[in-house]
Amino acid sequence: MNKAFTKEDDGSTTPQRLDDLPISAHPNHVTPEGLAQLHAREAALEAEISRLRAAPDDPETSYPLAVAERDLRYVIARLGTAILIEPPSGEYPSVQFGAAVDVLDEDGTPATYIIVGEDEADPKQGLIAAPSPLARALLEAEQGDVVEWPRPSGMIELEVTAIRKRG
Repeated sequence: MNKAFTKEDDGSTTPQRLDDLPISAHPNHVTPEGLAQLHAREAALEAEISRLRAAPDDPETSYPLAVAERDLRYVIARLGTAILIEPPSGEYPSVQFGAAVDVLDEDGTPATYIIVGEDEADPKQGLIAAPSPLARALLEAEQGDVVEWPRPSGMIELEVTAIRKRG
């Protein structure tokens, strides 16, 4: 078989550069906690890159290094566009970015959501990205309001029972 059609290593291993991760078109609003997470992630990635570069020349580190470098480029871009939104000094009069929102669904099941930036979002922890349909439904609602949350399975009504500072 012709060597051109085999996947043999020809000895010319060049470092990989992975394509950049997509950056959201939405404004990069961040909470103080979200900004701290981005800075911590930047430091961790820089340490990981230093560790991988210091390792003996090993083809096994090429891909993890490329991933860490790509991720660092993403974090640096997000830090460069971060718009810090400080929580208000008083109470929230309505649902705003950074607020914790207690709701009851149509069955009376309670839930708490915190409206955060995209990089901080973790729906399993109740951290909801501001551009998400749930956050858009809740934003500007006041205590006692009933909002409609459009979901693929159908519209759900949520009653806002409390709006408070995160914590």
